[in-house]
Amino acid sequence: PASIEQDQVDLIVKVDRVGDAAKIGAGATRMTTNPRELLIARSAADVIVNSGYFKEGFSMQTGTGGASLAVTRFLEDKMRSRDIRADFALGGITATMVDLHEKGLIRKLLDVQSFDSHAAQSLARNPNHIEISANQYANWGSKGASVDRLDVVVLSALEIDTQFNVNVLTGSDGVLRGASGGHCDTAIASALSIIVAPLVRGRIPTLVDNVLTCITPGSSVDILVTDHGIAVNPARPELAERLQEAGIKVVSIE
Repeated sequence: PASIEQDQVDLIVKVDRVGDAAKIGAGATRMTTNPRELLIARSAADVIVNSGYFKEGFSMQTGTGGASLAVTRFLEDKMRSRDIRADFALGGITATMVDLHEKGLIRKLLDVQSFDSHAAQSLARNPNHIEISANQYANWGSKGASVDRLDVVVLSALEIDTQFNVNVLTGSDGVLRGASGGHCDTAIASALSIIVAPLVRGRIPTLVDNVLTCITPGSSVDILVTDHGIAVNPARPELAERLQEAGIKVVSIE
C-alpha cells in the first residue's frame, strides 16, 4: 500500500533536495561508542536474558539514546548462543535491527520510523521489513495496536524519580530537549519495560526525588538500569527474584 494515499495530498512541489540524508542517524539515534553507555547496554541485555521474557518468538523495541540502541547489538550473541529468534522488532528501526533481521535473528521489522539510511534502504529490499502507521503502532482505540503484543522495550530517560516516573521531554530547567515518541505507549503495553540511563550527566543527576515533567508514570516502568546499579520496581517482585537467582545484583532505587 502507498505510504501516503492520494486523497491526503493537495500539492506536489519539486525541490532540489529533500533534506540532508547524511544527517539521518545523528544525535540521539547514533550508535554509541561511549564506554559508560556500553556498560549500561550490556547490563540491560543481561537483564533481558534473565527476565523470563527472553525466549523463542519474543518481541522487542529499543528507543532512542545511545545505551538503549546498543542493547540490540549485545543481544545478538545471546540470541545465537541460545538459538533464539525474535518474532518481530517494533518502532523506530535502525541499522542494527536490519542487520539482525538479515541474519535471521528477527523475523519481521514493524517500522513506524526509519532511524537511519540503512533502515530506509532495507524497506526496499526486505519484504518482511514492513512499514506501519502510528495508528497501527500505538492507537489504543484501534484494537490492534502493535504495542499490545510487545514483550520487551528498552527506553531512555532524561530524569527518573524514586517512584519510577520518567521524564523524557524536558531538561532540569524545563526546556524541551527532545520528543517522547512512543515512550509511554510502549512502557505500559509491554510485558517488560526497562529504562536505561546514567546516574549523572555532567553535574546534573538523572535520578531525582521528583521528575519535573512526568511523561511515563512509574506504574508503567519495571526496571531501571544505570552505570551504578539495577533497581526493580517493587510492584514486580518476581523480576527481582529472577535477576537475583541469575546472580545479578539488585538494589533499591533509593
